[in-house]
Formats: sequence, structure tokens, C-alpha cells
Amino acid sequence: MAGRVVVLGSVNRDLVLSVPHHARPGETLSATALAEFPGGKGANQAVASSRAGAVTQLAGAIGADGFGEAMREFLSGEGIDLSTLALRPDQPTGLAVIAVDATGQNSIIVVPGANAALAAGDAEMLDFRPGDLVVAPFEVPDSFLLEGFRRARRAGARTLLNPAPMRAHDPALIGLTDLLVLNETEFAQLTGADDVPEGPALEAALAVALPDIPVLILTRGPDGALVREGGSIRAVPGHRVIARDTTGAGDCFVGVLAASLAQGRDLAAALTRANRAAALSVTRDGAGASMPRAAEIEAFIP
Repeated sequence: MAGRVVVLGSVNRDLVLSVPHHARPGETLSATALAEFPGGKGANQAVASSRAGAVTQLAGAIGADGFGEAMREFLSGEGIDLSTLALRPDQPTGLAVIAVDATGQNSIIVVPGANAALAAGDAEMLDFRPGDLVVAPFEVPDSFLLEGFRRARRAGARTLLNPAPMRAHDPALIGLTDLLVLNETEFAQLTGADDVPEGPALEAALAVALPDIPVLILTRGPDGALVREGGSIRAVPGHRVIARDTTGAGDCFVGVLAASLAQGRDLAAALTRANRAAALSVTRDGAGASMPRAAEIEAFIP
């Protein structure tokens, strides 16, 4: 029987401003366009999982405001179980203000809001089952993630940690992780490397880093991924497409990977499917709204 994907993560509203250039200190700019999208790594990953066909639950928090109402409506429409999405009336819903200049470069200011108010007590209401895949990105507090992972492990569920965006964290999280998914920059930050290794040096670093992690997956954008499992390393081919917006591509990969594993696919098949989905997502605008559906993933020819 297929398990669920339970995401412990953030919920944001993304406001994207198109600007001629990034503002200098003291400068006032007129944006040429404004777009509003659903966002937050937790919400993005939950949408990707649900659209990929997995039964999906999101545990997080929103504020009692218009942005929170919009996110609840969007996520509910995606068929995601929101019974563990808490309401924090004293906090705003998480907000990301993203300025994109004429060259496509962006700058982002995030207001965590209700996401930062999550605590261990919020994870105590979670009811995990054997076969579940519990996913955690890094936009919510450690205390919430630690309690969630501990409860997941006790219930016989698997845990997937996506330490993005990278930050200082409780090392106990790594010890509770079955699958670790991160990009090359995050890998260098987590292992304390001065630079991102390349070529054979990257594989050599991957072979010895974080030895207690059963499965370590290093995402490399259009170059695919490297996977270390059981002492061996293998490459998963990527796909080169004409990218329109890369926002949320990593979340798409994580969500579809989790969905595929929860549905009973083996790791190789799940990785292939996740890579295809991520490539498809960057051909569309936005983060949560760009996640492909199962039929699109299967039909996609890079």
C-alpha cells in the first residue's frame, strides 16, 4: 500500500516585482510589473508531491490575513490535506518580496512571519504511519523539524531533509535523516568546504562526507544528480531545456522524488521522474504554480 508524503515546511506568498535594475541605497524605483504567486518551500514541495499523484499532507502555519486565506484556498484546491496547517492570528503569513531585473537576476527579502512561530508542540499533533515519507526543508525552526522527525522515526516512516536555504542548524537533524537532498552550494556549506568541488573532486568529497546518511542526493540542475547509496555513487542524467523561471525547481525535484518513493517506486525510477519534473517546471513562471502534474511528467520529452 502506498504511503503519504507529509511535508513539514513553510508557507509564503511571493510578490514578484519586475524592475529595470536593483535599487541602490536611498533609491526609489518604479516597477514595471507585479505578479503574485503561491510560495514557500514547504508549500511548493507539497504541491509538487500532490500533483505527482501522492496523498500529501502539509504541516506548517499561516497568519489570519489575506495572504493566508489565499494560500489556504490554493493549497486546498491542490488536494493537499491541511488539517495540520496551523493558524497564528498574532503573526503575518510568510511573505517573500522578489525583485527581478532586466537581466533576470533577482534579489529576495523574506518575512518568515507565522513560519518562524512553529515549535515542537506543533509537531506533537502529527500522526505518522509506516510507509510515509516525511519531508523537511529549512525555512521553519529546528525544534519543529526535530520533533517531527523523531515522531516519524518512531512510527516507522522515512525522513527526507532538504537543508535549503542553508543555515546554522541542530546537528541532531542529520542523525534523524534517511535521505538528504541538497545542491552543490549547500553541500559545500554543510561540509565546510571553501569552494564547490568539481569533477572527480566532487565525487571524492561525496564518497566520504556525512557517512551516517543512508542516501545522499546531490542535485546539479541541468546536469542531473549524483547519488550515494550503500557506498556506491552513480550519476542520474539531467535535461537541458530553455528555462523561463528556475524558481522552485529544487522544490519540484524534492516533492516529486518524495511522491514517487511514497508511491512505491525504487530510488532510480524516483530520481528519473524527479529530474524530468524539475526540467519541466523551469519552463513555466512562478514556484508553486509551475509544478507539473503526473500526466505531464510522463508525457514530457526533454
